[in-house]
Amino acid sequence: MNTNSRNVTYSTIGDYQLPNLTLNQPRKPLSKYGRLRRTYLKEHRPVLYNTMLLNGSLYPHLMEVEQTAESQMQQTMQGLLKQNPAPNKEQHQMGWVQHMNSLKAQAEELVLTELIYS
Repeated sequence: MNTNSRNVTYSTIGDYQLPNLTLNQPRKPLSKYGRLRRTYLKEHRPVLYNTMLLNGSLYPHLMEVEQTAESQMQQTMQGLLKQNPAPNKEQHQMGWVQHMNSLKAQAEELVLTELIYS
């Protein structure tokens, strides 16, 4: 192991010296919206993705998008339920499930359009 003046350590592999680089990422796994944002950045915005990955701002960005998406989903669902009240769950179970799934799809469409794929 050789050390440079910048406190970077190197490993000798064959005839080459390669820097020992590590990414500092918390151990908390990403949920659905964080993974969707990461995939979008990786496939459609590779320069931004690589820049954020190398300077260490990718994981905090993904966590922020994830939290914002979750809170926006809850707020949108509440707003949609006020505008379109659900049928009685005890009398019309399947109608209630259909209604709630429809509202969730609408809310998720907004979150994906505004936060994830922008």
